[in-house]
Amino acid sequence: MSLADKVLAVNNDLPIRTRQPVHSGKVRSVYWLTEEDSRRLIEEKGYDVAPDAPLAIMVISDRISAFDCIWHGEGGLNGVPGKGAALNAISNHWFRLFKERGLADSHILDIPHPFVWIVQKATPVKIEAICRQYITGSMWRSYAKGERDFCGIRLPDGLQKDQKLPELLMTPSTKGILRGIPGVPEADDVNITRRNIEDNFAAFNFRSKDDIALYERLLKEGFEVISDELAKLDQIFVDTKFEFGYVTDAAGNEKLIYMDEVGTPDSSRIWDGPAWREGRIVENSKEDFRQVLLNHFPDPDILLNKDRMPEREALARDNALPAEVLMDVSRTYVGIAEKITGQKLELSDHPKADIIAILRDQYGLID
Repeated sequence: MSLADKVLAVNNDLPIRTRQPVHSGKVRSVYWLTEEDSRRLIEEKGYDVAPDAPLAIMVISDRISAFDCIWHGEGGLNGVPGKGAALNAISNHWFRLFKERGLADSHILDIPHPFVWIVQKATPVKIEAICRQYITGSMWRSYAKGERDFCGIRLPDGLQKDQKLPELLMTPSTKGILRGIPGVPEADDVNITRRNIEDNFAAFNFRSKDDIALYERLLKEGFEVISDELAKLDQIFVDTKFEFGYVTDAAGNEKLIYMDEVGTPDSSRIWDGPAWREGRIVENSKEDFRQVLLNHFPDPDILLNKDRMPEREALARDNALPAEVLMDVSRTYVGIAEKITGQKLELSDHPKADIIAILRDQYGLID
């Protein structure tokens, strides 16, 4: 069996019983279960959700996206070995810590397989909740051009690239295109201020203005939990993105929860502590892959300029990256996952067949 055969690149063709189209994102695919199967599993497994809550099977892949494109390697390598299992293992670890420490639940109800979550449907808060502890990336590029206001926060002069910020910053942006909100451009992923959210909390799907403070507390506390745990491993939690949503539990109580993924190399920057203290940046996150792409192609503006999206898509489609580039990413993801969880990441030779067998035999979701 070749390495390419062990990669789960296509995850939207599993024979899971559903009456809805499979939603396939850049990395995950979502299969909404039938009403009958949702009710049956809630009763059989004792999930703490309303008896009529819609459930879904969420299957992660080993695909890798960067600059809004999916990339592939030579030799038919259409993903990164171990990436999917690493991302899920890391998120599972942080979600468990959040719950143990009284922060909030997540959308995950069950973990049948390292690639699979059973999740409850949530009403998403339409905010990409971003926290920053160091000035780097897009914030540094804007700062270096003279910009000092970020999401309504004023930064002091004199900051240096990659230095720790005076305080933890929450710099939210829009999730999806929101229309009709004064002062908020009708575009995806645009920076917003706390005042924007306060003045239009319902448009962002907050149930009340008081929940803005709750979301900020969960964002800050979640960041601090991950940052403190990574510090024990001499790793630096630089910045991250959280997402939140509302669900209803079995007792009928509506609550704000964490959703999507948290503290992973895909959603965060994680730096190696010893290297940073020596003045070097060693990424334990996808940012390293992004930098490799910028250096690999002769015209990096294609990757950075949103007006050149057709060229960027052609670049990703028509260029197989050296296999070693994807293997470097694999070593990064598997390595940081094993550090965080303290366990060896066991990878399957036949992930798709294993998933089908478990969902058929233990959950009755495959005919």
